[in-house]
Amino acid sequence: MQRYKVTLMYDGTNFAGFQRQPNKRTVESTLTAVVNKMAKQPQPAIVVYGSGRTDAGVHALAQVVHFDFPFLIPAENMRKGLNSMLPMDMEVLKVEEVADTFHARYDVSGKRYQYRMDMGEFRNPFKRNYTGHWKFPVDLNKINQACADLVGEHDFTSFVASGAQTRTFVRTIYEASCHVDEANHELVFDFYGNGFMYNQVRIMVGVLVEIGSGTRPVHDIPRLYEVKDRKQARRTVPAAGLYLKHVYYMGEDPEHPTKLPQHQR
Repeated sequence: MQRYKVTLMYDGTNFAGFQRQPNKRTVESTLTAVVNKMAKQPQPAIVVYGSGRTDAGVHALAQVVHFDFPFLIPAENMRKGLNSMLPMDMEVLKVEEVADTFHARYDVSGKRYQYRMDMGEFRNPFKRNYTGHWKFPVDLNKINQACADLVGEHDFTSFVASGAQTRTFVRTIYEASCHVDEANHELVFDFYGNGFMYNQVRIMVGVLVEIGSGTRPVHDIPRLYEVKDRKQARRTVPAAGLYLKHVYYMGEDPEHPTKLPQHQR
């Protein structure tokens, strides 16, 4: 058996998320079907393991998975073979042959997400699947002051939707920032941390745009850490604007080399 590490991108619009679900089109089930078709053997079925889940409508610029294949195919041939059978809203960017000790999920040391928010007066029909929408004026300086309060190790209970399957809500964010993409008239949020939980990024962005619009105090985030109350964070911005931008593994980022502790996975 040869283990392959696969980096792929996908448009999440028509997927019910990454994880396999009964009678629903998901990234995992689509890729698994293609991998097993390539192997030309029904049993035992090849299992695809992802670096983590993305929700329905969320996009990925560089999701990572691994699987064990019953015979050796050169990595570049594997990439071409998969792409020849995948649907048009998925593409494999890179395939690597890795040791059988590598695990796409458990070896992750960090993830980078981006959220794009259209600032037009009305929702642009051509952006509706790829951005959130916020029509109110914002103070970028206030948003970035608030972003600084996200950096560090914190208990993000107030920023996690119900249904999160994790033992603790403590995570570490290494970087958080926001800038304006003038050409596209969009707010662009970037977050880099050792791990993110169910809806966490979308809830954090909801808090940040309220701060930028003046409906929430600039340094309200430390208070939200203390109260541990999801209802006080209020808003969850649409999935369409969220992109999994990069998944880091040990040795790829010398500044933050530690894997996510087991109890936080």
